[in-house]
Amino acid sequence: MKHIKTSANLKEAILQLEQSRAMEGYILKEQMQLAFESIKPINIIKSTFNEVISSEDLKGNLLNTAVGITIGYLSKKLFVGMSGNPVKRLLGTALMFGISNVVAKHPENLKSVASGIFNIATHLGSKAIGSKN
Repeated sequence: MKHIKTSANLKEAILQLEQSRAMEGYILKEQMQLAFESIKPINIIKSTFNEVISSEDLKGNLLNTAVGITIGYLSKKLFVGMSGNPVKRLLGTALMFGISNVVAKHPENLKSVASGIFNIATHLGSKAIGSKN
């Protein structure tokens, strides 16, 4: 800041400081408003939800887990069937959780097995169609 030698320079310096203070006060209020908005519970939930949706790893993990649970449930139904035997139902539940965990943690193995089954099925289907002619 310049050296103030006259009352006019003093008034000008005071005016500049007041303008600077007003501008900094406005900026501070804006920052406070933004901070206040960001800590509202609904905004925290929205931002977390948006982060979850945009995460590709989570989408893949969620899909793998859903497939694992579905395959585990189907394997339990196939193993237990309509049995009322509590031991068989308990073993079926253990089988369901085991298969669900394996499929969810190793989806690439499931993809390779499914691909192999699909290839065998298409190969057998093409042979069956070829033998009819």
